[in-house]
Amino acid sequence: MPAAPVSSLLALQQCLMSYPNHSSSTSFTLTGIPGLEDAQFWIAFPFCTMYFMAVLGNITLLLVIRLDPSLHLPMYYFLSMLAAIDLVLTNSTIPKLLSIFWFQSHEISFEGCVAQMFFIHSFSMAESGVLLTMAFDRYLAICKPLRYSAILTGPTIAKLGLAAAVRGIAIVTPPTCMVTSLSYCGPRIIHHSYCEHMSVVKLACGDTRPNSIYGITAATIVVGSDSILIAVSYMLILREVIGLSSRDARLKSFGTCGSHIGVIMLFYTPGLFSFYTQRWGQNIPAHVHILMADLYLLVPPMLNPLIYGMRTKPIRERVLSLLWQKEIQSQS
Repeated sequence: MPAAPVSSLLALQQCLMSYPNHSSSTSFTLTGIPGLEDAQFWIAFPFCTMYFMAVLGNITLLLVIRLDPSLHLPMYYFLSMLAAIDLVLTNSTIPKLLSIFWFQSHEISFEGCVAQMFFIHSFSMAESGVLLTMAFDRYLAICKPLRYSAILTGPTIAKLGLAAAVRGIAIVTPPTCMVTSLSYCGPRIIHHSYCEHMSVVKLACGDTRPNSIYGITAATIVVGSDSILIAVSYMLILREVIGLSSRDARLKSFGTCGSHIGVIMLFYTPGLFSFYTQRWGQNIPAHVHILMADLYLLVPPMLNPLIYGMRTKPIRERVLSLLWQKEIQSQS
């Protein structure tokens, strides 16, 4: 099983190496946000602020969980996975996006475009898998508390995280290979802020139906199955919570699950909107679609540390204690 991610990454490398040599110098032009070119310079400032908050928040979350032995529990390990994935998603797209908005650096190499596309889609699918495991974690904690520790052991947590990563890489590798095998004979202008799969495929000559069919099928099955299982988990949790005798316990459970559901909605809603608009949303203005696609990679990574981290009492107390210690040291 551990060899699966390595073999998939090797497959990606093989795909890039198989790209025709006569086109190895191919590069694409990313337009940014179509229709808002004049405003992009100013749009970059809130985007940069959100990017900084996302990176700082997720790194802080990882460090706090790593340094505090009392947080070495299943729930916090899953939070660490989510934070790591969010760091990959933001860092694989936002620096290039900001360079387009501020420095007019629109060109991206073919290899860079394919790598960006691979990381965006594979880690988005991995994040969906981690959100599913977190829903499973909450189900066990609330509905099966006596079996919680016995089920979610260290090896089981590692396998769940590995399965989410393997699934994302394995599903995204085939369409990435298909993209590298296409010929690009027209204008190489991508009307997007980053290299999204169908935005790149639309530039190809010849039959691109296999790419479209695979992309739609894979996304629909993965997101559909994950969201259904997450919904079932929280329905079971809701039924259990309603039956609790303690009002405080009910409120605590509702608060925890409510924040989790909020994060899930923030992740899936703009992602699905962007995905299906790319294929069938011809009547939706291009700048609305691209803005939603950009925010999909910014808002959840920015809010996840706040919703999952700062709303979780042990993490909040640990962060505040660290800040308090630094303040005392600076005063002394």
